[in-house]
Amino acid sequence: MKMRKALVGGIAALAATTVLAACGDAPEESSGSADGGSEPTTDFLPCIVSDAGGFDDKSFNQLSYEGVEQAADELGAEFTAVESNSENDYGPNLESLVSQGCDVIVTVGFALSAATVESATANPDIEYVLIDDAADNDFDGTKDAENIKPLLYDTAQAAFLAGYAAADFTTSGTVGTYGGQPFPTVTIFMDGFKQGVDYYASEKGKDVTVAGWDGENGSFTGGFEANQTATNTAKQLLDQGVDVILPVGGPIYQGALTAIADSGDDVALIGVDADFYETDPSTQDVVMTSILKNMKVSTYEAVMAAGNDEFDPEAYVGTLENDGVGIAPFHDYEGQVSESLQGELDEVKAGIIDGSIEVKSYLNP
Repeated sequence: MKMRKALVGGIAALAATTVLAACGDAPEESSGSADGGSEPTTDFLPCIVSDAGGFDDKSFNQLSYEGVEQAADELGAEFTAVESNSENDYGPNLESLVSQGCDVIVTVGFALSAATVESATANPDIEYVLIDDAADNDFDGTKDAENIKPLLYDTAQAAFLAGYAAADFTTSGTVGTYGGQPFPTVTIFMDGFKQGVDYYASEKGKDVTVAGWDGENGSFTGGFEANQTATNTAKQLLDQGVDVILPVGGPIYQGALTAIADSGDDVALIGVDADFYETDPSTQDVVMTSILKNMKVSTYEAVMAAGNDEFDPEAYVGTLENDGVGIAPFHDYEGQVSESLQGELDEVKAGIIDGSIEVKSYLNP
């Protein structure tokens, strides 16, 4: 068993809040044990760094954080978490975690790929878990550092189911989607959603239009903040008659919530990454379902493997078949969707798994 490094003491934390100035000041980290602060029984130190969305985004970063937290609890370890406020924080945050003796570092999001590869290359004895990117920044088909385990998710498969459900539910004949930025990990949701809508329309002979994404171009806010741009982008889609809307990009869904409330219309929201109904109760009146990435589970499993000296650097790809992706229940919309919808979705899911229904994405071109 490899020698573990000395861990850094700290207080227990349910969320890490770190402010790192662009000038490179040392970040304020939070470290603690998930069980409320009892003494650790191992010197294994898992660490995690967020992207700019922060750990309280009720979505992408939060699920990954919870996976590290659960693993640390079961391993009897403390863990260190540090937030990034911008892309300028990624490199310095990683340097800080390396200096503290982290044994495995989880980096949340494709935006951290370059910084993760740089850090992993410089520190081959540390294990890295990179969420939502293949760590192939030179695009030659192989990872740029052998000590990185990519966690990838073919969310187009789950989004296909959500698109099918949206097409069945819409009464206006127009559903919509918008994203934060046109990165593959964003557009993969939009691609699957449109394919599901188009499949439904073809199978049922129903005319359904997707506003906000045509397969190549679409509506984007330019970032992942819950700001006025996110609200305006959602409003532009609602003005086109959209009655089901899919915002893709962490907190930008809050702009859709504002736009829906301002419109006074009956518009259903589809969440991404987490089950919004559970993670953000403010959505419960409008959230129809959510497209799930089971990042908490896959992150937990990767950290557990590292803690047990069983780290496997091979890429993980979440699919419908291995339950790495899926869709949430209809919750309060259960009585509003058609009685036959769930059965049809089960058949479509089976078709995607056995390959009789093709779903294309950047992970499955």
